[in-house]
Amino acid sequence: MENIKEIDNENKAMIKIAESNPMEVNQINKSLLADPAPLGLAAFGFTTFLLSFVNAGILSGTAVSVVMPLAFSYGGFAQLLTGAFEMRRGNTFGFTAFTSYGSFWFFYGLLVFFSYLKIITISVHALGIALILWGLFTLYMWANAMRLNLALNMTFLFLWLAFMALGFGAYYSNTTLTRIGGIFGFITAFFAVYTSFAIISNSIKEKTLPLGSPWFKK
Repeated sequence: MENIKEIDNENKAMIKIAESNPMEVNQINKSLLADPAPLGLAAFGFTTFLLSFVNAGILSGTAVSVVMPLAFSYGGFAQLLTGAFEMRRGNTFGFTAFTSYGSFWFFYGLLVFFSYLKIITISVHALGIALILWGLFTLYMWANAMRLNLALNMTFLFLWLAFMALGFGAYYSNTTLTRIGGIFGFITAFFAVYTSFAIISNSIKEKTLPLGSPWFKK
């Protein structure tokens, strides 16, 4: 009975806070939610890391058959889920980034899947333009990431370079550019996974893993 009374008192306290300061309730609710960013960063990082083996020419194109399931299940779905929780937390940047890049992995997976079934024929020029457009999107996300921590800043910087190299590599059927894009992909994946690891570690114990200072203040 005492526990029930304590819960009832807590509910009454929350009602009083809501009546006096609704914004404070939002902050309390937000603090009760786990930070979804490490999940999205890990999903993005590990999927990018695997695909970069193909783009860099380390693995043959047949390895895409392994990349695809990961692209749908982890790179795609997990990032869309992360984006939904970022929206719930009121994080516009996180919502836009994770939802967009989660959608990218679905785009990539469907492209390869439909091509394998011979439903479509992939135009290298159209693919190149699509990747360059993703590069432009990443460019303005990077411009905003400069006001966040350095690790995220580097993630978006090298992702932008990767998209541009892969885009022009596809458009001009230039293997060298594609492999350079794969190398940038490895670097991107490293920063994404490190950021994920650092956020998780710093949430469990004292902040010991640095994320770096932003280039510009908010």
